[in-house]
Amino acid sequence: MARTVAQVTPERLAELEAGAPSTHLTEILAITQSRLAASITDNQILLAAIAQVDSLGIAARMRSIGRILHEHLSADELETLAKHPSDTIRGWTCFAIVHDERAAKIDWLLAALRPFANDEHFGVREWSWLAARPRLVASLDEAIAALFAWTSDESANIRRFVSESLRPRGVWAQHIAELKSDPQRGLPLIEPLRADPSAYVQDSVANWLNDASKTQPEWVEETCARWLDESPCDNTQRIVSRALRSLKRS
Repeated sequence: MARTVAQVTPERLAELEAGAPSTHLTEILAITQSRLAASITDNQILLAAIAQVDSLGIAARMRSIGRILHEHLSADELETLAKHPSDTIRGWTCFAIVHDERAAKIDWLLAALRPFANDEHFGVREWSWLAARPRLVASLDEAIAALFAWTSDESANIRRFVSESLRPRGVWAQHIAELKSDPQRGLPLIEPLRADPSAYVQDSVANWLNDASKTQPEWVEETCARWLDESPCDNTQRIVSRALRSLKRS
């Protein structure tokens, strides 16, 4: 049964808004982020700015708070927040990082976000790629080349960041027109992961292909057939089965 925000008890919500880590998405969505911000600062200008974005959707809220923190906090203060127990606060830091002028350089951006992409908390890992995505899309070929080096990383979290950050459609993110029309362009990101041993990565690669199947079904079918021919293992078969789910339904 799906959880609802109303099922988060007042006692648990008070803990979350005091800076406790969340345990699932419903808890993340239940937090009033201006109240959480009040647990880390008494800067009334900053708190007033955050209160103005409380009514936005969750992704827009996180993006806006990241910008606000970048404008109001020092680098040392942001570094402290990057180690905060609250996964939401660590997520804010991801969105603050992308406003650093150095983030225009893809290598710097990826290095800065890498600890968050490999965070122990699922929420922070999601915020890391959502924060990076607009910058990566703006320099798509450079981003693909830089992310290729991450496809062989020993951490499944890092490998998942590769495929998740540039999914053609993505979740809570704008679509990438270039990859919807020409998914072949993103093949260097997912080809090395076609037999990945981690189900966490497999699901992301399958979702990448499923996204592409909405606009380029023949390319996805051909890619999946080739993968099965060249790499006929259980891992690849699982990816392909999930990648083709929308095409099978249609």
